[in-house]
This record gives sequence, structure tokens and C-alpha cells, in this order.
Amino acid sequence: MALDEYRRKRDFTKTPEPDGAAAPRPRATDDRLFFSVQKHLASHLHYDLRLEWKGVLLSWAIPKGPSIDPSDKRLAMQTEDHPYEYGTFEGVIPEGYGAGIVMLWDRGTWTPESPDVDAALRKGDLKFTLDGYKLKGSWVLVRTRGFGSGSKPSWLLIKHRDDWAGPVDITEFAPLSVKTPEADFADILAADNPAVWRSNAPAKSGDAGKLFQRIIAQAVAMKTADTKVTKDGHPTKSTKRRATPSPKATKSTKRKSGTRRSPR
Repeated sequence: MALDEYRRKRDFTKTPEPDGAAAPRPRATDDRLFFSVQKHLASHLHYDLRLEWKGVLLSWAIPKGPSIDPSDKRLAMQTEDHPYEYGTFEGVIPEGYGAGIVMLWDRGTWTPESPDVDAALRKGDLKFTLDGYKLKGSWVLVRTRGFGSGSKPSWLLIKHRDDWAGPVDITEFAPLSVKTPEADFADILAADNPAVWRSNAPAKSGDAGKLFQRIIAQAVAMKTADTKVTKDGHPTKSTKRRATPSPKATKSTKRKSGTRRSPR
């Protein structure tokens, strides 16, 4: 079954994540499907792309996050399918698989550009259009022969050149939640009543407790010192936080095809 691996990895008596028991959402009549991107501060900061297909969310973990610059080819590791209701999840996973803080970073609808989605997935070349708060326009997921194997192949997420492309670091430009206004990780952690919070509290002892204390420290550092987290999970000084979602890239900000930015 599509969600067997998802359920096998989680203890739903300890995590507030949905168990996938709800009936799949009926297919939209206008052919537009749901998508979301969740920003996940766990052992390492990463972003999870979710594309609705056949009642579940196809999922890819993107270590550096999506880029709207067509010259950036972002590694996207395919993970297990997730239940549809997971797409709007935001909150704290107290311990176990994926322990950390999850932010709903973007959401909207997606439309396949490939006439046969299943064939495109088998081929490893899925073209699609996103219409979200931050991510828009034409994209492609291309399977690679590099990292990953078997049920966990690696892909590249690439933005096509269009009016929504440009040399903007969208993860830096628009770092905050689209579900909880102006919320960052520390705000989500400190919320009195997150929509998904049950009575579970983060682990306080052992390896799980140490990991979660480090995650909490990173979330606070990112808020109070205008920092970001490196690929190794350490906070580093960054530019001023901005809450505004990505605007449409204009001709003045787009890089012309074939040109490169000068090194700083």
C-alpha cells in the first residue's frame, strides 16, 4: 500500500503527524492538484516538496531548498509517500523519526505539464507548473544516477526560465510560514496551541533529548540573531529576515540566458 512505509516509520502515540486514516481527497475537477513545501528543522535543515497524486503526496527532501534561479540544480531525494492531510501540517514532532519543527513554508496547486504523470515518473522527467504563494511557474524534476538507490532515488529540482524565475534566493527572501502569519521556527515551537499539538512534549533526556535541545537552540538563534542554519545544522550569521513572499521576477532582476554573475 502507498502509505505502508510512512506508517512503519512513525509511532502515532508519540507524534502529532496525521496517520493517513482519512479517506483520500477526491480529484479536483479542474485538474489542479495540491502541493506544499514544508521547511523542516530536524537533525539538518531541509525542505520537503509534496505533490498530490492519486490520493497521496509524492515527496522529495531538498537539502538546500528550492531555487527560482534556473542555473541552480537542487538535489531532491525522493522519500516515502505521505497522506494528503500531511500537506498542511505545521508543528512540533517531539521525538522519533523526523523529530524537530515543521513549518508550512509554501502551498498552492500544481498542474502537470507531462501528459502522462505516471509515465513521466517512471522515466524520471516530470515537468509541472506551480501556483503557490512563493513558488510559481514551470519546473522539472529529473531523476539522476547519483545519490540514492532502489526506493529512494535522487532527483534534481530545476526552475525553467519564465517570468517567475530570477536570481533571488527565495529561501532567504521569504523564510516564514504561510500558515501562521509571520511565524518562524521559534514562534511555532513557542505557540501555546498549535493546530497539531497534542499533549506530547519533546524528549528531555537521552540522545533524543539532546537532539531536540540542539534543535530548540537553533530555532532560537535563527530568530534572535538573524541567522540561518548550515547544511551541518549549525547557526551562522545571515542577512536580515524578510517575511514578504516572492514577487514576480521582473526583467530587470532576471539574469539573461547564458550570462553569469560576477563572483563577490
